[in-house]
Amino acid sequence: MMLIPTHHFRDIERKPEYLQPEKCVPPPYPGPVGTMWFIRDGCGIACAIVTWFLVLYAEFVVLFVMLIPSRDYVYSIINGIVFNLLAFLALASHCRAMLTDPGAVPKGNATKEFIESLQLKPGQVVYKCPKCCSIKPDRAHHCSVCKRCIRKMDHHCPWVNNCVGENNQKYFVLFTMYIALISLHALIMVGFHFLHCFEEDWTNLLQACGLNRKGTAEAQISPHEKHSPLKSVRQCSSFSPPTTVILLILLCFEGLLFLIFTSVMFGTQVHSICTDETGIEQLKKEERRWAKKTKWMNMKAVFGHPFSLGWASPFATPDQGKADPYQYVV
Repeated sequence: MMLIPTHHFRDIERKPEYLQPEKCVPPPYPGPVGTMWFIRDGCGIACAIVTWFLVLYAEFVVLFVMLIPSRDYVYSIINGIVFNLLAFLALASHCRAMLTDPGAVPKGNATKEFIESLQLKPGQVVYKCPKCCSIKPDRAHHCSVCKRCIRKMDHHCPWVNNCVGENNQKYFVLFTMYIALISLHALIMVGFHFLHCFEEDWTNLLQACGLNRKGTAEAQISPHEKHSPLKSVRQCSSFSPPTTVILLILLCFEGLLFLIFTSVMFGTQVHSICTDETGIEQLKKEERRWAKKTKWMNMKAVFGHPFSLGWASPFATPDQGKADPYQYVV
């Protein structure tokens, strides 16, 4: 069986005679500095809207079903601050991951003038993408959704409607981390709500209806509670017990699903960063052509130099140094 060389899997043309710079139109005039990056993909936009809707649904259930009606004000305030802070950081990370240029290579720059300006030495190899007509650096791959070549492209994620690449991988990692944390926090609060509130609520409701756990016909309740049986039930929730159960079950399903999904994504992303190998490079088993660095140096390359609280902030832009955006293989 014939072995296919590794470079066969890359969407490139290695030989100079196949670069065909005369077929590439000059790149369009660059937009103004600070232009927002946004991918106009229907599926990605729908997934991003669903993501925000699910986070806001969790906010609604946590606040209006569990925390605000609670009689333990210290518990409500502490958990409300923690949950809202994590949710805010998750949505902020989502916005940064979605609206940050992941590392797009200038489109249509494989012109004769640009190739001559590179002043390549004998033996150097340049990479050309025939789809977007770009001379792309090493470790760049073409995304069919973004229609651009992306530096250190890991994958295209519809949930953030963007590629995960060199410039926005930090924000994607933070997004998965904060979603996993709010999912875990919501599940813990639902468990406490069932333990400390629902047992009392349902017992009061059964007693108000003239029943108890043993099925007796008369319960020890006050005449006032007999005339307003749902008052004691709604001390822990603004909704009736059946509605509250449905809302909490949906929140449990959402929290468990996203806890598993985002935890796996967070783990795979951290592993890719530590090994300095993107998901596409692992999938295609590409030959390693770049220098090997320590795991700590790889982490600092993504989250910034030096280690600080800014690593956990979606508002801190990582300082990745002034690396040459075009690297070639000899």
